[in-house]
This record gives sequence, C-alpha cells and structure tokens, in this order.
Amino acid sequence: MTASVASSPAPTTDPMVPRRYVITHVRQDTRDTFTLLLDPVDGPPLEFRAGQFTMLHAFGVGEVPISISGDPRSPAPLEHTIRNVGAVTRALVEAAPGTEVGVRGPFGTSWDVDDAEGRDVVFVTGGIGLAPLRPAILDVLAHRERYGKVLLLYGSRTPDDILYGHEMHRWADLNDVNLQMTVDNAPYGYKGRVGFVTELVTRAGFDPRNAFAFVCGPEVMMRSAATSLVSRGIPKDRIRLSMERSMKCGVGLCGHCQLRELFICVDGPVLGYDRLEPLMAVRQL
Repeated sequence: MTASVASSPAPTTDPMVPRRYVITHVRQDTRDTFTLLLDPVDGPPLEFRAGQFTMLHAFGVGEVPISISGDPRSPAPLEHTIRNVGAVTRALVEAAPGTEVGVRGPFGTSWDVDDAEGRDVVFVTGGIGLAPLRPAILDVLAHRERYGKVLLLYGSRTPDDILYGHEMHRWADLNDVNLQMTVDNAPYGYKGRVGFVTELVTRAGFDPRNAFAFVCGPEVMMRSAATSLVSRGIPKDRIRLSMERSMKCGVGLCGHCQLRELFICVDGPVLGYDRLEPLMAVRQL
C-alpha cells in the first residue's frame, strides 16, 4: 500500500500542518506492533526530547498521536513504534518504503531524566508502553555513570508480545541494567516469570529513599505500579507517568485530551504522580 504524494503539504512551521516525511523502513516487532523509520523530505531532522509525541498523518486516511521511540541524540531516522489497531495505524504499518507521510510536532512534555542523576532509576512498563520509555532509557544509558542502579521492570501479555526483547537483554548485558520480565499468560513449559509487572515492584532491589521512577503502560497498570512504588517509599514527586488520552490537535485547542484541568497534549503526556494521583483516583474521569 503506497500513499499518494500529490496531496502532500509543503514545508511549514505551522504546528497544525504536517511536515513531509518518507518511510524508509518498516520493522515488525510483534504480531501487531511495528516500528517505522522516517526521514524528512526536506529540512533538518526533527529534534525532540524523550517522552514527546508527534501526530502521524497517513494522507487520505487521517492522523494519530504516537510517542517517539527513537534516540534523542540521533533524531534521524525518526522512529515510531506503532500498534496496528485502527484505520490510520493500519495504513501506516502497511505502507511501503518510499511512501510519504505527514509529521506534526513534537508535542508535549518530556521525561526529564536528568532530574534523576545521582539516584537509582526504576523503569516500570508494560507492553507497548516500553516504546515511549525507550528514549529515556537510551538517555540514561548514554550517561550510565551519572546514575546509581538502573532497573527495568517489564511485563507483557504473552511471551510473543514482548517488545524489543533482544535490545532489552543487550541493555542488561552491556550497561549494568537489572532487567526483570514477566508475562500475564504463558504456554505450558514456559521457563520465565508469570504474573503482573506490578508484582515486580514489591521485591525489586533499589533504594526507595534515593530512587526516581518512570512508568508507562495501560492506565490501570500505571496506577497500580505508582501505588506500589509509593508503598516502597518513593515520594510521589519522584514518580513520573506518561498518560494516554485521545489527542487530536496537539496544541491544547480541541479539548479531546482533557483530564479535568489538564490538557494532556500540552500539560503532559509526562506528568508527576503527585499531580496525577487525585485525578487517577476518580473513576471514568
């Protein structure tokens, strides 16, 4: 499937108009998850901070908010890891190399991992939630000597749904990362750990008095993980979460991503648990 380039927009600095990018490679990571590598058609690569997202536009189909999964130190090619769950994501992951797409952004707040320097760092994530955390992990590993223990607690639905499996093991082997993985369900004979990722928090080896945590995944998982981290003794203002809401404009105009007084596209997606806890406690807010 190759998108038409005739309707591609011209370069612009208007945040509401997508900039032209071309797909150079599509890699299948799991059964329904793919990573797209994008290069700009004109102009410099898109600079971004770990945790930010873009609005990816499949011409003639629509656009979706997707967190950037690449290394902030190497903005080209631009990387997005996408789950194939709808018309726009299907058009993007099925696009052939050479297809033009639109990119708006980057938008939103970042993980600001520099705030954790000198401390133990705990990454807690589930499923495709690892993709928005990957830039933060790469940032920490690029300056590994500035941090204490680094733990990556990762969970997936099944062994086949594990994202970036080989890369996670490479992080553990080469960068002194304490990697702990679990799956919700596994076939008979599976040798790994089975259970929820939040269960890993209760026995993970870090100093809660001097730790900083970054959490990304389904909202119910993040709420449970944050509660466990607080129970371990990490202050709420040293726990950051990346929220997922229905972002449509990216600049706080449309209101689709409103979470009470917050607009996730501009106030988030990365927010401190001290700010989010009262909001996440309200059912269906």
